[in-house]
Amino acid sequence: MRKFSLLAVLLSVVAVFAVAQENTDPLAEYKWVARPLVVFADSPYDPRFISQMEMLAEDSAALEERDVVVLTDTDPAANGPLRQRLRPDDFTLVLVDKENNIVLRKPSPWTARELSRAIDKLPMRLDELDRR
Repeated sequence: MRKFSLLAVLLSVVAVFAVAQENTDPLAEYKWVARPLVVFADSPYDPRFISQMEMLAEDSAALEERDVVVLTDTDPAANGPLRQRLRPDDFTLVLVDKENNIVLRKPSPWTARELSRAIDKLPMRLDELDRR
């Protein structure tokens, strides 16, 4: 019979819990790698959603340079993991930084230029620019 110390058992339980917590976050895969920009709408035919996607496409290079990954959710009935985590209301634009913190939440479309300016003010982005 093997004996385990109480500390070893507790540490393994904490480690399993931490892994389980990370796996429940739909944005976990982007942490430290990208800045998710999540666009929510009640329908893919929402004029604000269409406008937002067009504005992002106009200057996708600027967003790519800032490591932005665009995610969309146009099905509120499904109540997917992004909706549960970010709790949008109708049309909502949410920018998440590389540390997985919400840094911007807007009820209307923003241009890629406006988003780029907001990103360029973030501490981690300023560090990235300093390292170049």
